[in-house]
Amino acid sequence: MFKSVRWLIVGLLFIAGMINYLDRSALSIAAPLIQQDLGLDHAQMGVIFSSFFAGYAVFNFIGGWLSDRIGPKTVFTGAMGLWSLFCGLTAVATGFVSMIVLRVLFGVGEGPLSSTMSKTVSNWFPRREAATAIGIVNSGTPLGGAVAGPIVGYLAIAFGWRLAFVIIMLLGFVWLVFWVRMSTDRPSQHPRISDAERRLIEEGQANIDTAARLPAHGLGFYLRQPIVLATAFAFFTYNYVLFFFLTWFPSYLTEVHKLSIKDMSLATVIPWVLGFLGLALGGFVSDRIFRLTGRALLSRKLVLIGGLGIAAVGVALAGDVADVSSAVALMSVSIFGLYLTGSIYWAVIQDAVRGENVGGVGGFIHFLANLAGIIGPAVTGFIIQATGGVYTSAFVLAGGLAVLGAVASLVFIREPRGRTGGIAVEGAE
Repeated sequence: MFKSVRWLIVGLLFIAGMINYLDRSALSIAAPLIQQDLGLDHAQMGVIFSSFFAGYAVFNFIGGWLSDRIGPKTVFTGAMGLWSLFCGLTAVATGFVSMIVLRVLFGVGEGPLSSTMSKTVSNWFPRREAATAIGIVNSGTPLGGAVAGPIVGYLAIAFGWRLAFVIIMLLGFVWLVFWVRMSTDRPSQHPRISDAERRLIEEGQANIDTAARLPAHGLGFYLRQPIVLATAFAFFTYNYVLFFFLTWFPSYLTEVHKLSIKDMSLATVIPWVLGFLGLALGGFVSDRIFRLTGRALLSRKLVLIGGLGIAAVGVALAGDVADVSSAVALMSVSIFGLYLTGSIYWAVIQDAVRGENVGGVGGFIHFLANLAGIIGPAVTGFIIQATGGVYTSAFVLAGGLAVLGAVASLVFIREPRGRTGGIAVEGAE
């Protein structure tokens, strides 16, 4: 596996995902120190958390659209450079307004990440390996979240939160050197790929890519399809729970369960590690069901329903327990279930959309999904502020949304009649 170029590309993207979530998690880990230093209340901190997604969500779509037109390598190069720069510049924030501006620009840089990863996998992998590859690529993100607690917590305590952001910025610039030298947009462009591997990829895409056999349509056609919109909504509920955990769970542990910054940093490792396992496992299970049944969308749907259901129960209960061990355990179960579905949204896109539109459709779905990042952290902040520091209602709301995501997957993600994958097109039979 590791001698093949396509899995080398996966390795680079895996590391990029780790860096991405290390950078993204840094603010929530350092939040108690930042709030104290800059004099910010919960409502203001919620708006700061949400401001990241204002830039991020828009560039989910723009980044995906650009990856279809100028290639994922170029888009990813620019994205990593921008988000690393603005992560480091967080160190110069002086208050509420400057922090918002920096977080919006940081979000612009991170926006193209997932849709560009999906486009890269679409270009480099036969369909029977696609969900597994996406699962491995995306499993770097919870691992980045896992190491963020100890790394950022230690740096912030030892050197101050400002220097911590500068140090982690440098990791992105180092990764860029390897990415520029070792990646290409397509297998046919890579100077070190073997003829056997190139044929395996091309034949695997041609033989199994059911979406490619559908009539060609413009981007606008796909954006109106119920399966696309339902996938986007399910992804929205996934992100609501994820960003609730990412932004507010560390503060919940320090404020409600009275953990120190050091102990909180270590406690957050456990959910992230289980998330890493869930994300790697989800794609494998889905591809296994696909190979057994020959029904691509059914295999994606079953994992979505099961994973979102587990996530809903775990997060709804986690905010109403008396001890920190139960809270961390329940949140860990929730994140494991949530991340089982992490690669599946992208696999649905590849099963239902022709290859030339994968980036644009993926970016559109990711844009809608990440509206949860704009709405969720701010809503949670106002709920906590209004209830005098009580988090219970915010946990229950996150769980309820995950249930709705599972229902949407059950109803709208289904195999079209007479096909084993793709979107049914009126008049195309």
